[in-house]
Amino acid sequence: MTCSVVVSNSPVFSPSSSLFCNISPSPDSHTLSLSHLKPSSSATTSSCSSPSNSTSSPSSPFRLRFSKPHTVSSTSPNGPVLKRKRPGRLDIPVSSLSFGVPATPSAVASDVMEAEGDGFSVYCKRGRREYMEDRYSAADNLRGESKLAFFGVFDGHGGAKAAEFAAKNLEKNVLDEVIISDDEDIREAVKRGYLNTDSDFLKEDLNGGSCCVTALVRNGNLVVSNAGDCRAVISRNGVAEALTSDHRPSREDEKERIETLGGYVDLCRGVWRIQGSLAVSRGIGDRHMKQWVTAEPETKVLRIEPEHDLLILASDGLWDKVSNQEAVDIALPLVIGNKKPQILLACKKLVDLSVSRGSMDDTSVMLIKLDHYI
Repeated sequence: MTCSVVVSNSPVFSPSSSLFCNISPSPDSHTLSLSHLKPSSSATTSSCSSPSNSTSSPSSPFRLRFSKPHTVSSTSPNGPVLKRKRPGRLDIPVSSLSFGVPATPSAVASDVMEAEGDGFSVYCKRGRREYMEDRYSAADNLRGESKLAFFGVFDGHGGAKAAEFAAKNLEKNVLDEVIISDDEDIREAVKRGYLNTDSDFLKEDLNGGSCCVTALVRNGNLVVSNAGDCRAVISRNGVAEALTSDHRPSREDEKERIETLGGYVDLCRGVWRIQGSLAVSRGIGDRHMKQWVTAEPETKVLRIEPEHDLLILASDGLWDKVSNQEAVDIALPLVIGNKKPQILLACKKLVDLSVSRGSMDDTSVMLIKLDHYI
């Protein structure tokens, strides 16, 4: 079989010149000879030359050997017809593309958590993470007091262990300190409760950290505390008012505190971080950053008045996408003025709004009717 091959800028374009590829079959191989090329003086013998019985152009040492196909379909008058064989199927192993702390059985229990109580509801929804890291606590009629209640939202990072620990222990630790203290010393009592919880967690062989926002109701007073970027917002006759300030390295006072302790704050891909790592400056846990990340909360105390409609406790999964006033505007009509308040539905609407705006974080929202505690 002979075929013509045209090469650009070659004498082949000349009418007196031609380039041929001669293919001659042999029992085990086919040899292709380039009859147009002439050997150069520096050419050496190729290690992949054809067997001695293969034919080639006497004027060229360049030979290409083609393995004989193993599959022959059928014969024809001109000889056997070669047929390409389908390659075998590739088995590609499937592996997880997730990173971070391995999930524990308790951490992967649910993608959604919700609860309803007398005058409050909470709704938590997992974001794009492998498992839910948010937790909550809610209880009233504590220690025999009908108007004593404690609520909290806990946003874990680096795993759910710190959030789980805080949700189980912070209420008791705070109440232990508050009960034995005077009302004038209630901020210090709450502070000791937070720090004791942090100290107890660090004694465990556990990693990760958690932001916290809590609301303690006692004797008609509302005591709101936070460590991290979970936030509390109160509605005063329909007007939103933040009761907490997010603890992030971008805050000037937080940045100064961290740098005074020998740390540094820098901007990483648009987010201010401590030591180029953590994007919050206070919280429970974070043992590897404990030199700069304190569990000491900021606390605000106010008397509950009839003008106080609603309290919202939520993780940053909500506040990064929904403003304080928007949250009040959406929740208030469903909670206040209805014969049958739909508090859980209001929580879900806020979470869904955050997700619809592109939130990929776990989002937790707790709503509390304050008129219940006047």
